[in-house]
Amino acid sequence: MATTTSSNRLLSVDALRGFDMLLIAGGGTFITLLKGKTGWAWVDTLADQLTHPAWHGFTFYDFIFPLFLFVAGISVALSTNRELARGTSRKIIVRKAFRRMLLLIIIGIAYKNAPIPFSEPSQIRFGSVLGRIGIATMVTTLLCLHYTSLKRLWWAGGILLGYYALLFLVPVPGYAAGDLSFEGNLVGWFDRTFMAGRLLQGTYDELGLLTQLPALCITIFGAWAGDILQNQNAKPPLNQLVIIGAALLALGLLWSLHFPINKHLWTSSFVLLTSGMAFLFLALFYAVIEVAGYRKWAFFLKVIGVNSLLIYLVYRFVNFGFTSERIFGGLIAFFPESYHDSLGALGALALVWGFLYVCYRNRFFLKI
Repeated sequence: MATTTSSNRLLSVDALRGFDMLLIAGGGTFITLLKGKTGWAWVDTLADQLTHPAWHGFTFYDFIFPLFLFVAGISVALSTNRELARGTSRKIIVRKAFRRMLLLIIIGIAYKNAPIPFSEPSQIRFGSVLGRIGIATMVTTLLCLHYTSLKRLWWAGGILLGYYALLFLVPVPGYAAGDLSFEGNLVGWFDRTFMAGRLLQGTYDELGLLTQLPALCITIFGAWAGDILQNQNAKPPLNQLVIIGAALLALGLLWSLHFPINKHLWTSSFVLLTSGMAFLFLALFYAVIEVAGYRKWAFFLKVIGVNSLLIYLVYRFVNFGFTSERIFGGLIAFFPESYHDSLGALGALALVWGFLYVCYRNRFFLKI
């Protein structure tokens, strides 16, 4: 449904969400297509950071989805506290969160499978980004309604330790316990055994069942950040965000010495690392926008951030690259041919932002 934005939104949160979506909606493609063309080493290094590693390891692109889960957790905390302050009953809040979860799961399945092969249910992929967000925000809403920030952290810690124990202590048939290889990991066996439909990687699905548990913790950490932003009577939010971010990042790196950082498996070390990074990125945006007061530059990102769901869905079904070629092709022809694809991607990004700007000016914001 279309709604209007709230007047008390934090610009830093919207800008951070916009930064995240910018890389998904064409910014990342533009940079990766520049690799090997400019002669600048820093461009090639940046492009390498915008691709996923094959298995163990970490690149900046691995941070994109966890950051969105983190920001979703911030929104859960802010909206839940706001609804409670208005006198909204917990039952109504849970009902809204549950409905949102179901809608996101359904839309996510449609998004990943369009056109949906109804005649071959075994070819339908049920794991999705939107479904993961819906489940994570639903569970986090329940935790926010019934537990303090500290108790929610105990939940997150218990989940991450439990997940660690599962992957190292439970053997997969034909493999030893603790096997984290592509073929022998518990996540893949669990998905093959209990998840219906098509698995993205054939033997497992990184958006499958078991990895929902550690991914959920990132949203719980995001809700913690939301509480910090909203609690103006405590210590300065910026200091807390930096300290927590640095601590989580350090813990993630320390844990990775035994439990490798792996986005495909959503290892506990990966969750702590990306959660720490998310706290630090939030601190940076908060410091520049809310504390230092440099706000005008953030408008570009805000336009994307307040309509993140809309552009995520539209980008799946509208070929902005084709339109970019038709509109900007004549201008792009003046440049060396090796740059045509990257400039076409830049034109597509401009069209995406223009589309979102029109929606912003007309106060059309897609919310579920």
